[in-house]
Amino acid sequence: MPGTDIEPKPASKKPADKKPADKKQADKKPVSQDELVADIDRTRQELAATIDAISDRLNPANAARRTVERVRERVAQVDPVLAGSAAVAVAGIAIAYVLLRRRKR
Repeated sequence: MPGTDIEPKPASKKPADKKPADKKQADKKPVSQDELVADIDRTRQELAATIDAISDRLNPANAARRTVERVRERVAQVDPVLAGSAAVAVAGIAIAYVLLRRRKR
């Protein structure tokens, strides 16, 4: 190949060994057509469930719904004492602001 230091490997003249990817496949006996059909149906159902899960995750409306649910859960976990303290602090700042504005006039 021009411009590269890597040379392509020559094609092997030896036939490829067809080894099963899984040892369990090598130990299995031939299966009947009914078993194959059942396996195909099971695989089809699993694939359909996977596709449904992917489409659910990619749907913007569902993503927004999940985000709202997460925010609600986090709000529900807020410590009431901390929330009350924060509310008092905000109210105090608001009152101080109003009083200072009145003094300047």
